[in-house]
Amino acid sequence: MPAREAITGIVLAGGRGSRMGGLDKGLQLHRSRPLAMLALERLAPQVGRTMISANRHLDVYAGFGVPVHADSIEGQQGPLAGLLTGLTQARTPWLAAVPCDAPGFPIDLVARLAAAVGDAPLAIAVGARRHPVFCLLRTSLREALARDLAAGERRVERWVLAQGAVEVPFDDEAAFANLNTAADLRDAA
Repeated sequence: MPAREAITGIVLAGGRGSRMGGLDKGLQLHRSRPLAMLALERLAPQVGRTMISANRHLDVYAGFGVPVHADSIEGQQGPLAGLLTGLTQARTPWLAAVPCDAPGFPIDLVARLAAAVGDAPLAIAVGARRHPVFCLLRTSLREALARDLAAGERRVERWVLAQGAVEVPFDDEAAFANLNTAADLRDAA
């Protein structure tokens, strides 16, 4: 089981925000705080160090006090590109990823993924359905992900399953709720 200090955490905030009307989703306020900040604060105690993957407003994200990295692949190619950024920038053998728009994820998410991963290359959270962006990956997957992204892969679930992901059950599906739209933010207030 990887120790907390062997895991870098990344908050994925590099999306287009298309369901949020093109706004930078990670900077939208929930309970008077930016979504990405809430996710970062929830993730930080679970890992040894943290970072943010963002493609806009890098100076604002830098104000959160952790390293901020833009995707090395042009055009905001989705969460897999953010994962590649994390795998490239991490200086630990493991990377734990969470999206910026689900700030209520379990406070023991990383510990439970780490306890279950064993010899597998990665573990993902599963509730009523799979939540592949909530994952713990070996940073040695960097080359495989870079190759698959270059070949056109963009679907996170398909990619993690192809790598042999361990599926870790979580009972509280609501903990993984995404705040994708302005209405979601309003309703969750």
